[in-house]
Amino acid sequence: MNRPLLVIFLTVGLDAMGIGLIIPVIPGLLRELTGVQEIHNQNGYFLAIYALMQFIFSPILGVLSDYFGRRPVLLISLAGAAIDYTVMGLTGNLTILFMGRAIAGLTGANMAVATSYIADITEESQRAKRYGLMNACFGLGFVAGPLLGGLIGQYSHRNPFFMAAVLNGVTFLLGIFLLPESHKSHARDFQWGQLNPISPLKMVLRLPGIFSLLVVFFIMHMVGQFPASLWVIYGERTFGWDTDMVGYTLAMFGVMHAVSQAFLTEPLTKKFGERWAVVLAILADGTGMFLLAAATSTATVIPVMAFLCLGGIAVPALQALLSKQVEENQQGELQGTLVSLMSLTSIFGPLGATRVYEWLLPDHGNWVWVVGGGLYLICWPAFLFWNLRAGADAAAAIPEGAEGVSEPPA
Repeated sequence: MNRPLLVIFLTVGLDAMGIGLIIPVIPGLLRELTGVQEIHNQNGYFLAIYALMQFIFSPILGVLSDYFGRRPVLLISLAGAAIDYTVMGLTGNLTILFMGRAIAGLTGANMAVATSYIADITEESQRAKRYGLMNACFGLGFVAGPLLGGLIGQYSHRNPFFMAAVLNGVTFLLGIFLLPESHKSHARDFQWGQLNPISPLKMVLRLPGIFSLLVVFFIMHMVGQFPASLWVIYGERTFGWDTDMVGYTLAMFGVMHAVSQAFLTEPLTKKFGERWAVVLAILADGTGMFLLAAATSTATVIPVMAFLCLGGIAVPALQALLSKQVEENQQGELQGTLVSLMSLTSIFGPLGATRVYEWLLPDHGNWVWVVGGGLYLICWPAFLFWNLRAGADAAAAIPEGAEGVSEPPA
């Protein structure tokens, strides 16, 4: 594996650790600054503002990296994050803390740039594998971050912020000394209008047939918000989990998910192709959701995780499939749009999942997983439409009298 790729993977992993570090101490810090115990609303706003800023700025950073290169945009975002986490760790003002959280969402939008960097240096046939490894690094970092944040946060609610600043500083130095520029094509002139966060989405939607794949991508991440939002409260209510058990199951799920993305994505996409790997993953994840609705104890939940984690290969496989639909000088716009859509699900997904769960209580709370898995039904007509469109485009591209092809290109 080449050095730039290792640096990107390490950057993604350390970035995820920095995000996860502060999660365990956010409620305590908000109580410290507000002087009140009931901080549900403030905690919700604190989480939502991060996702909102990612939704706005992911496509913008992607566009900037298309014009000015991946390296400078990535380095500036890392340096800004290091400074921002330091300020949040030092402040005693609630307004400044929220402003810092908004800036963290902006700098955290650099995932679009990292993904574009991988597309730049990777052949199309290898992208699913490398996206799987990248998502695995993010997953492992997001598992390690809360564990470390909970440990050092026992002594001060400020410590995780300082640690997050250090991690971003380390990744900045790695980028300075070890990360070359990957984007060689700057064919288009810079236009200020491209900084409108809606413009990249409009560009992507104009591409033939890509809207259907974006629908599938959006639905997959929306379904993913159900366990992300409900795992803790559902486990406590249904299985009697305490804090330790919640931590163990989350860590186990995170590790299994990372292993699945790192080691199953490549062989499954090679065997079935990216399209059918996505279909297999959706079936596995949907099955896992239905089984979770039927689970009656912790012992029955653990094997269900295997289905949910197999579903994790859908994201890198679909990322690879989508990356083939655009030119190399449009990868930043595409990846920024994808991260923006992910952020959109992080805003509305938890609100929808928790509201559905509230409606189904007290007697039918387990049906929330059926509702989540049922959202995948939307994917099938969208995916079928894309396959038909791809087949029609492939047939139209064959010269008159030439041999046909058996299936549309992946």
